[in-house]
Amino acid sequence: MPRVICLGEVLIDQIAEDVGVPYEQVKSWSAYFGGAPANVACGLAKLGTPVSLISCVGQDAVGTDLLKQLGAAGVETSGVQVHPESATRQVYVTRDARGDRSFDRFSGDANTVFADTLMTAEHLPEHLFADAKFLVLGTLGLANPQTSRAIGRALKFAEKYFVKVIVDINWRAMFWKDPAQIHQILPVLLKYTDFLKLTKDEAKLLFRLTSPAAIAQAYNHLEGILLTNGDKDCRYYLGEKQGKHAVYPVYSTDTTGAGDAFLAAFIHRIYHRPITDLSDPKFADGAIAYACAAGALTTLSMGAISAQPSDRQIREFLAMREAKH
Repeated sequence: MPRVICLGEVLIDQIAEDVGVPYEQVKSWSAYFGGAPANVACGLAKLGTPVSLISCVGQDAVGTDLLKQLGAAGVETSGVQVHPESATRQVYVTRDARGDRSFDRFSGDANTVFADTLMTAEHLPEHLFADAKFLVLGTLGLANPQTSRAIGRALKFAEKYFVKVIVDINWRAMFWKDPAQIHQILPVLLKYTDFLKLTKDEAKLLFRLTSPAAIAQAYNHLEGILLTNGDKDCRYYLGEKQGKHAVYPVYSTDTTGAGDAFLAAFIHRIYHRPITDLSDPKFADGAIAYACAAGALTTLSMGAISAQPSDRQIREFLAMREAKH
């Protein structure tokens, strides 16, 4: 079967157990494995879609543990590089009273070199692309020259083997030495992109647009645009039509990884059907509803990956919502 390839960082989210206090006042932290591409990969594996992760971890206890956990989650990891001298990144995440999170700082000091910045282009496994259907990546790796070159090579492989490219902007200014660089790099990335996922804030910041249809007009080669807005609605442009779907209200504990679960669920739905089916408004809206349900369910407990729902849980959640209406 063709696979989905997720490319990018796998790391540890150290999430504050104390809610509504700044970093300095947090008394205890809980470690969860994360990183947007790894979250999407685990979400897909849980839903039953074959998936590989291409990444780079350190040859340290954290990196070894992450590889074990990825394998246990059902993610194929032959494309994960292990760097002998660098550290696997850990990110400290604080939460407000509503469960919304902020990324505060990294482990180590100013001189720490993280493995995810040192992915090498030469070690990308080309054979994975030969039978892949989608390549999923974000923008974090573009902040570092070496990983950026690896991303460039992956995009060339995707082009060679007719693999659809899905980009989740996943903008995190703290990963960049010079955040303004994104404005030079993003247009190049978008040339290779078939589907774009972003938040309303990212759309405003990077495109100065807030409508999927407006973005589609500016980048008319895009086959789909998904624009999420936290606990508000999700707007989308699929099959050359714009649509909107309400987010399912739930009592959120931790919003970490909700967007990644949303994306994994959307990819899972379109993986099993021809892309042309997205021109059917009923199928397109159903795929977004499924994705919104996955995102909502992920916020009900802590951590991006441990909280991800199964296909059955998503279907039961949607059936209960339909029964109420």
